[in-house]
Amino acid sequence: METREIDNTHPIYDDYKHRWSFYLRSYMGGEDYKEGGYLTSYISEDKDEYARRLDLTPMDNHCKNIVHIYSSFLWRVPPTRAFNSLANNAALEPFMKDADLDGRSFNAFMRQAQIWSSVYGHVWLMIDKPQSNAATRAEELDQEIRPYMTMITPENVFDWKYERTPSGRFKLVYLKVRESVDRINETETEVYYRVWREDTIETWLATNNGEQKIEEIDNALGKIPAVFVPAQRSQIRGIGTSDIADVSYMQRAIYQELSEVEQLIRISNHPTLVKTFETDASAGAGAVINLPDDMDGNLKPYQMQPSGANLDAVMKSINDKVESINRMAHMGAVRGTQAMTQSGVAMQTEFQMLNAKLAEKADILELAEEQIFDLFCQWQQVTNDVAVFYPDAFDLRDYDKELIFLQQMRATGVKSVTLAQEIDKKIADLVLDDDMLAKSHNEIETSTQTVGDFSEKTQIYSYHIDAGVVTPNEVREKIGLEDVAGGDVLIEPREDGGSSEQV
Repeated sequence: METREIDNTHPIYDDYKHRWSFYLRSYMGGEDYKEGGYLTSYISEDKDEYARRLDLTPMDNHCKNIVHIYSSFLWRVPPTRAFNSLANNAALEPFMKDADLDGRSFNAFMRQAQIWSSVYGHVWLMIDKPQSNAATRAEELDQEIRPYMTMITPENVFDWKYERTPSGRFKLVYLKVRESVDRINETETEVYYRVWREDTIETWLATNNGEQKIEEIDNALGKIPAVFVPAQRSQIRGIGTSDIADVSYMQRAIYQELSEVEQLIRISNHPTLVKTFETDASAGAGAVINLPDDMDGNLKPYQMQPSGANLDAVMKSINDKVESINRMAHMGAVRGTQAMTQSGVAMQTEFQMLNAKLAEKADILELAEEQIFDLFCQWQQVTNDVAVFYPDAFDLRDYDKELIFLQQMRATGVKSVTLAQEIDKKIADLVLDDDMLAKSHNEIETSTQTVGDFSEKTQIYSYHIDAGVVTPNEVREKIGLEDVAGGDVLIEPREDGGSSEQV
């Protein structure tokens, strides 16, 4: 029996373990958050009173909202992939439809990986392939033997090690992963670990009695098939920075103040009655108080009703913290529920900051996919020439304001057909999708001619006017000019071939 392998953990694992737990509870909210003990107890408050206050305090989950807003923008336009020579591989289509052997498509799997990396700061993606005694690829597919994906959250990665190669590139040479925890009874558990090295893969079982190696096989790939996917890169290799690292602490402060709001409302609406023990009284509307005949006048009952004036101050403090969360996440223009008082330049700057953050996250996901498909090609023993493209821009536009601005530009009356064309194109950009946009631009360009253009088409228009086929205003509309008085009447042609009026 070999031991001590599982006891060793990465030196910074314990330092980050409590952070990952806090980020997860902040994202999950609900009972998970309440069980975290993030509500401070009052002086002399007993356990029952604390539990009741904990149950009555609502949870305003900003962390989940921000994570899913990031995800919605990143996946609004799915990535495109050029598989090239891999396109004909028989295992590719099943992999794209069911990436994790659990029914999730590859896009759905990557979106989940992006969400959980935003929460924890990073995740690890493994692309493994079961062992098989099949002689051909066809036999492997018949047995459903193909590469598949597994996502591992950071609290289940106990140790990792990178080494620098002679070329200067870092490579992963050691990875220890907790695969499952099985509870035998109330006091005993069985925990299975897998230890990856470049040449071997070991499976360990840890129980209350110690650890033992139960299997060791050769690593057929010759490398650890794991991809590190951070939300944001940190200075520590193997550790990412969570998108809610700052937001979660501000959310905890809001949670504390929401408890104060609940207490203020409840106490101010239900005053406390102060009386002597002999006084017969009950609380509630229309209550009767019976005083003893010999009671000292200075001891008559009275009510203590705390002032609710502090409620506005607490609510203002909460609103200030929400604004701080929006600034930290660059979400002021996206999550704002009140009329924005920012200038156009300030809003544009915030949009650009959010756009830059989303573009950085897209680049990280693009790199992760390139590494995943490189491992996929190695498992399938084919040359990797897959190209992955995530969107580079995530423009956030205020369509109503842009449309009003363009309408105001048209109303200025500037005599420029070129300007009119460009305004029409920009309006089309706001309304139409990409499939119809090119056709719309072509129609705008061909139907609007420059004033004074004596091209062949303009001469045809003139001929039709002179022949009494169309009215002058119909032609003026075609070339981008306003109607004129009397222009809706057909011109009667003269006997000499001319016309009695001109456009």
